[in-house]
Amino acid sequence: MNKVFFSVGISTDGFIAGDHGGPENPLGDRGTEIHKWMFIQKNFREQLALGQGGETGRDNDMLTEIITRTGASILGKRMFEEGEANWPENAPFHTPVFVLSKHKRDPWKRPGGTTFYFVNNGIESALALAREAAGNKDVRISGGADVIRQFLNAGLIDEFTLHLSPIILGNGVRLFENIEKEKFSLEIIEAIYSTLVTHLKYKVIK
Repeated sequence: MNKVFFSVGISTDGFIAGDHGGPENPLGDRGTEIHKWMFIQKNFREQLALGQGGETGRDNDMLTEIITRTGASILGKRMFEEGEANWPENAPFHTPVFVLSKHKRDPWKRPGGTTFYFVNNGIESALALAREAAGNKDVRISGGADVIRQFLNAGLIDEFTLHLSPIILGNGVRLFENIEKEKFSLEIIEAIYSTLVTHLKYKVIK
């Protein structure tokens, strides 16, 4: 069976986004600084059709692994609204994406293989649809923080990777706030570092 995972950038003090996030301020105040390492990678540039160039070292290999293993993604309505206002026409997923929403909306098909489907009946339903769409690949929980916490607390995450950036935000959106920690423990699978970021990969023991 395909695995369910998440992979997020995080500041050294535990935030995955800054304060005051929204369509006009994606990732919140200074939130984009968490992802500086990613913006210069060859695979990131290719995913967003930004042209040639980019780094090809270990950080790029990490992105390649994430992109290659992902057969479908799940994200929350707020993250979708930020992205809808800021993604290029060729959205960066290139897979089916299931958006958790209380509002009904027809699927939104974008160039390059991304189609957004809007799911109105909870995370389990979204996951069942994503598993089917992913085939023999894995399902990525793309965020935001509240959606990741819902999946963790429900025991639906198999593993995750934190991309730890050497910055201090001070304020913002904490990833592990209100986690039901008694429901699982963590085992380190891998740790990889460069001069820009440390990638920490964990298995979730339920």
